[in-house]
Amino acid sequence: MTGATPDVDVLVAGGGPVGLAVAIEARLAGLRAVVVEPRSTPIDKACGEGLMPGAVAALARLGVHPTGHLLTGIRYVSGDRVADHLFTGATGLGVRRTALHLALAMRAQELGVEVRSGKVDTIAQDAQSVTAAGVRANWLMACDGLHSSVRRQTGLDRPARNVHRRFGIRRHYRVPPWSDLVEVHWGRHVEAYVTPVADDVVGVAMLGPPNYDYDRSLAGFPALGRHLGAAPTLGPPRGAGPLLQRTRARTAGRVRLVGDASGYVDALTGEGVRVGLAQAAAAVRTLGPDVERSSAAYEKAWTAATRDYRLITSGLVMAAGSPLRRSIVPIATAAPGLYGGIVERLAR
Repeated sequence: MTGATPDVDVLVAGGGPVGLAVAIEARLAGLRAVVVEPRSTPIDKACGEGLMPGAVAALARLGVHPTGHLLTGIRYVSGDRVADHLFTGATGLGVRRTALHLALAMRAQELGVEVRSGKVDTIAQDAQSVTAAGVRANWLMACDGLHSSVRRQTGLDRPARNVHRRFGIRRHYRVPPWSDLVEVHWGRHVEAYVTPVADDVVGVAMLGPPNYDYDRSLAGFPALGRHLGAAPTLGPPRGAGPLLQRTRARTAGRVRLVGDASGYVDALTGEGVRVGLAQAAAAVRTLGPDVERSSAAYEKAWTAATRDYRLITSGLVMAAGSPLRRSIVPIATAAPGLYGGIVERLAR
């Protein structure tokens, strides 16, 4: 294979939102891109489905404009305590994951991205290229999610030890939204994230420890229960976890980890999509003929793109797993400037 011309510039393992964003970035940069994905479009996933203003802007730059429900801010709720922060600049958007994926897929198709049905099982690299799923490329972008097989194959996986594992479950309810804010209801051990995604649909994503019961946990939020009433659920529930994933590095030769595959802290701040889009842009922007130099540039750009998310989320996760948990909403209520500053930092 050495000396042969690669089939494409960029091969993307995983055709979820971040994988498609990488492919779109590649095409906008004038590069040839192929996406390998075993699932059919649109792909669903357990998530909160709230796009911060920064994520909406990042999608617009790619020419992607999904339909959804306006989001004007974030609300923290604990019992009778409520802390609201309205975004000071642009608004966010509540978007069903299938709608987001479909919008990205249509834009990728429009730009000439080829999507092949398949999965990356083995990876081979030489000095000029990387080969996987029968495709020889200059670069392989691993966008295959929390449990990335590419991450494991390249030895970039770093097992998370002695940590509190958390899992997510999401359901949709046929009920008109009662607010234009993302609501985070804080319970003793779980949080419920309520996101309006259409004029008659809200999503409720629950985060908690292993084996928690969704319905029993939901019953622990009486105010939320009154809003949902007897609203019917739409489709099957979706689950994900464990959420914490760590990596030794984000690059291995011509392979780059992007999105959840590159490491994940928790869904507490709902910033997965925005951070993933920033990583997608950085992964393509830092490509170059010198593998070592461009890999170092991506590591630096990845660190910069994820710094706020990692620091703020890690701190919040630490507080949520400690006796400070019951003080999170009271503090947000008593110190609206601090609370709003954190939300705005993440909303960019």
